[in-house]
Amino acid sequence: MEQHDWPAEYAELTAADRRAPLPPADLDRLAVAAFVLGHDDEVAAYRERAYAGHVAAGDVVAAIRSGFWLGFHLQKQGELGRAAGWQARIGRLVPDGVPELAGLVAMADAALLMNSGDAAAALPLFEQNMGRATEPDAIVLGALGRGNCLAMLGRGAEALTALDEAMVHVTASRVGPEVTGMAYCSVIARCLDQYDIRRAQEWTQALTGWCDEQSGLVPYRGACLVHRAQILQFRGAWSDAADAAEDACRRLPAGTVGTAWYRLAEVERQRGRYDSAERAYVAAAADGVDVQPGLALLRAYQGQVGAAVAGLERALAEDAFAPNRPMLLAARVEIGITWNDHEAARKAASQLNELARADSPYLQALAAYCEGAVRVTCHDPQGAIPLLRRAWTLWQRLEMPYEGAQTRLLVARACRELGDVDAEQMELDGARTVFERLGAVEQLTALDQLARPFDGTGLTPREMEVLRVLATGATNRAIANELFLSERTVARHVSNIFGKLRVGSRSAATVWALEHGVNRQK
Repeated sequence: MEQHDWPAEYAELTAADRRAPLPPADLDRLAVAAFVLGHDDEVAAYRERAYAGHVAAGDVVAAIRSGFWLGFHLQKQGELGRAAGWQARIGRLVPDGVPELAGLVAMADAALLMNSGDAAAALPLFEQNMGRATEPDAIVLGALGRGNCLAMLGRGAEALTALDEAMVHVTASRVGPEVTGMAYCSVIARCLDQYDIRRAQEWTQALTGWCDEQSGLVPYRGACLVHRAQILQFRGAWSDAADAAEDACRRLPAGTVGTAWYRLAEVERQRGRYDSAERAYVAAAADGVDVQPGLALLRAYQGQVGAAVAGLERALAEDAFAPNRPMLLAARVEIGITWNDHEAARKAASQLNELARADSPYLQALAAYCEGAVRVTCHDPQGAIPLLRRAWTLWQRLEMPYEGAQTRLLVARACRELGDVDAEQMELDGARTVFERLGAVEQLTALDQLARPFDGTGLTPREMEVLRVLATGATNRAIANELFLSERTVARHVSNIFGKLRVGSRSAATVWALEHGVNRQK
């Protein structure tokens, strides 16, 4: 689709409509412009007027198309009753011998069945009528409908193939913005469901590029905002992820908003904002969303281990084929390790490994991480390190910094057990740099607790190195250059040194270092 100045078109058409009622074709254009700019409450009224104008002019074909897009919009807004009424109305207008119009109406009926939860009945309708479609918009809608039905029926690989077919037309044809946005959102959602994170990120990038070409377009709305929040969270853009999730919470209607609240809860929990996370989990549950495994991880942090384990075990037993089962198992590993239930952790890690498909680097990384974590906890550092190195490499490829940093903490623990202090310190420094960039306060605290005390002073080996250079009169920048650290990391080390030595200045720390011979410890 070529670049389009939607604000200008909307302003021009609304101004003209105020002067005199627009002809029906221009009302259809105005409905599209209103949708693109996020004026969703105006779209139905413009489509209704366009439909009436086409009927009055005797243009049945145009009236059917206006009615079809009106029903399409109403379905997206969750107004299934009104949508069904409009579909019945346009169905009566379809003339004999026009299969493409009959197919269009049939696909609208199929979409209504799908959105009502009856994918089994909708799927054959989509498949039967896709062949009648001649316009790119209709072809894409049919392929999207088929793909989403397959996904609802648990046929994930087939669903992605169907959606790939739809995206061929989206990326190569003149498909309207209403359909284009929905197509991107659908394929991103299915990629996330299949744990194809890299593919989801690529389609999100493509969606962003398309949005950039449409002046004034409101790029993400509703469920698409939830997917965007998840991608941003993976990328470590936690503040942006929270903003997207909050926007989705405002936009989505009851019955569908629960997923937005759950995503917000997950972001807030990862940011260490546990009260906010708790409130968001409660809101998600109120809308009918199962809040595991996120709530279990929150409860474990709060020390409510029994509640955490009970929630996870209930969810794991409830549906052996649940799409989020890998995440439930990973949480079971984490809680088992934290609370010394090594057998439960080992069992969950083994089950997760069975689910780690070769076509999902994300699941491969998660399984390797969990197995590595179990081995570290069970004092098998030699066996853990290759698994953790593989997990870290995959996290890097997926551009998931938080998970990568968490993995480096485990590598540091394994190196410590093997007596490799240098490797341990390098892993800790690498993890610290990422956590500082992300603003992961809780993880930084845990990292400080993991650091090895030195000679009873409480200083870690790295802090002793910083103190040695500081005692020469070096600035933080000079210390950073000598030790290959960031200035921010050096500042944190200096602050820790002051606290542990109970001194209030660089000169006092220097005196302490000289008195204890730190300048000679290299």
